[in-house]
Amino acid sequence: VVIAGTGSSASYTGLKGYPLTVDATIDQVSAEGVDAVVVPGGYAPDRLRRYPAILRLVREACQQGKVVAAICHAPWVLVSAGILKGKRVTCFYAIADDVRNAGADHIDAEVVRDGNIITSRQPSDLGAFCREIIRALTETK
Repeated sequence: VVIAGTGSSASYTGLKGYPLTVDATIDQVSAEGVDAVVVPGGYAPDRLRRYPAILRLVREACQQGKVVAAICHAPWVLVSAGILKGKRVTCFYAIADDVRNAGADHIDAEVVRDGNIITSRQPSDLGAFCREIIRALTETK
């Protein structure tokens, strides 16, 4: 697992106060070198979607058939990367219109998988989200 950040900090504090140390900047990560890209939820995706390197990584990982997973507000990043058109996805209810406007079929379910894209709605769906990521990764090995 490589935790990549934007380069603005070497560590971050999550919503519940949990510290997170960054292993690399997003510019140091390539789609060829990963099995999956998991975009965290919360409000951070509204900032993350402004970084071209993040959008490039998500787009390239998706094109290469790698697992691309997003929970809560994280599908915003997938919208900005332009990978949701024609896909079935779920997300936090507040961004459902954004997902639909990107050409996706929004489904209100705890987890939705369409090919290599896995999405989930909210923190209470985290168990199902993680299980689906694990399932997808074991299928590709």
